[in-house]
Amino acid sequence: MALMNRSADDASGARPDESTEDSPRTTPSFGDYVRAYVALSKPRVIELLLITTIPVMFVAAGGVPPLWTAVATLLFGTMSAASANAINCYIDRDIDQEMRRTRRRPVAMAQVTPRGAMVYGLVLAVGSTVGFAVFVNWLSAALSVFAIAFYIFVYTMLLKRRTAQNVVWGGIAGCMPVLIGWSAITERLDWAPFILFLVVFFWTPPHTWALAMRYREDYAAAKVPMLPVVAGDRRVMLECVAYSWATVLVSLLLWPVAGTTLVYPVVAAVLGALLLVQAHRLLAKVNAGVTGAKLQTMGFFHLSNAYLALLFCAVTVDPLLAGIVP
Repeated sequence: MALMNRSADDASGARPDESTEDSPRTTPSFGDYVRAYVALSKPRVIELLLITTIPVMFVAAGGVPPLWTAVATLLFGTMSAASANAINCYIDRDIDQEMRRTRRRPVAMAQVTPRGAMVYGLVLAVGSTVGFAVFVNWLSAALSVFAIAFYIFVYTMLLKRRTAQNVVWGGIAGCMPVLIGWSAITERLDWAPFILFLVVFFWTPPHTWALAMRYREDYAAAKVPMLPVVAGDRRVMLECVAYSWATVLVSLLLWPVAGTTLVYPVVAAVLGALLLVQAHRLLAKVNAGVTGAKLQTMGFFHLSNAYLALLFCAVTVDPLLAGIVP
């Protein structure tokens, strides 16, 4: 269940192009193997997935969710996401070596063998599925399997290397934690989680394209047709603005659909305004002829991260305020 294609970069201080020919070779320790497999799971991506899973459980429960159900959902959800990320590293090991942003991933650096990555991913997939089925419910297990399969077969193997729409439709896998979190509490699906599903769906493309504009040369070298590689800056920013508007408008629909307090729509409107202002500023820069690094798209990337985290914080807090504020 991956939301977007961010790298869990290696924490080592050495630079990717640094030669280590004369460095003494040492046998990797157990800790080295553990760190490599943790990196293979892309923990920073999983953090963002958990940010969307936890809040929806509060909405589904109308307050604090049952502790064991919440813990089990987060545990097996983490395993599910890690399995998809590990298998993604196995499949993409060739292009990961071509990109500065990803060349320090464990398989690309031969810290983990391709076979080891695949076995690790498959074991986690089976474990997460059985865990969901036994300790949560079958609907959550089925949604988890769908998310893993979609990320691997549809995004990684079918879309990523073939179309600029890769992150648009591939992003569906990153939306699934919302549905899984809701089904874990209620054992069914409803309109409220689908609203939050659409928030993540529309949020993903501009967030990812902002990063892709920064690493455009990397994607071009790896022959991955991200939109910033195959289209001009103005086209990319027009689509970023359009998707940002869709994100904000859909986020406000949760108010009437889920019957939130006034706190949620106020927070969503303020956060949405900040996101839209930044998106329109970038579009204005492009229209004024600013290109390349001077656009500073990473500012939008980091802002969109904060937007999603704070929006889902508001989703978490709102049910706790029911009965206190209108």
